Amino acid sequence: MNANLAVLIDGDNIPSANVKEMMEEIAKYGNPTIKRIYGDWTKPNLAKWKTLLLENAITPIQQYSYTTGKNATDSAMIIDAMDILYSSKVNGFCLVSSDSDFTRLATRLREAGMLVIGIGEKKTPSPFIVACDKFIYVEILKQQTDKDNDSEKTETKSSVDKITNKVIKLISTTILDLSDDDGWAFLGDVGGLLQKKQPNFDSRNYGFEKLTPLIKSTGQFDIEQRENPKSKNKLIYVKNKERKGRASK
Repeated sequence: MNANLAVLIDGDNIPSANVKEMMEEIAKYGNPTIKRIYGDWTKPNLAKWKTLLLENAITPIQQYSYTTGKNATDSAMIIDAMDILYSSKVNGFCLVSSDSDFTRLATRLREAGMLVIGIGEKKTPSPFIVACDKFIYVEILKQQTDKDNDSEKTETKSSVDKITNKVIKLISTTILDLSDDDGWAFLGDVGGLLQKKQPNFDSRNYGFEKLTPLIKSTGQFDIEQRENPKSKNKLIYVKNKERKGRASK
């Protein structure tokens, strides 16, 4: 993608681990031209960030805690985000935090036509998640790193979400929303609509790198590959399986 992104990280509410994987993930959606992290760098608990910032060319922004119990970092991030928005230098924002205080900011940026990607832990409150165009869990990035580490395979498996009936119903209704008269829907469109309906929907949450193997694993859908006149890559279409007895009604 050619989109320029502003990456704003809440140093008080995001773990320092897997920063490299986080930046690699962000690069899939655009060019991170602005990379800033906010926090009180006089505090010992933020010391572990320092080497990571140099390695990933992230600019630390000092924000003193003026009062006890109040996170001044939020205000600094919000003010900077609005300044960047009005500078017209970027096409989107990546807000890295697990704090619901950024819900209104995400909403405002989207109102201005900006792409908004959120990254945070699974404990992130739902209002912030749904305010973003896409929300990625930090735990997913950790899983990708752990896959090649035999000592952490058990932990990786335990952090994978189960494919519940609710998830299957979400996929099924989305296929129906997009299907032709024969019930087939283009998988690319299905994935896009799933993202709009549920910004934190990600195949990796369920242990699959892509949507196709996730759908196959449920056994609830038919999958068909079709020739693509514009490319050597096949077009994938999906359909809800006919239930027994439905045709006789």
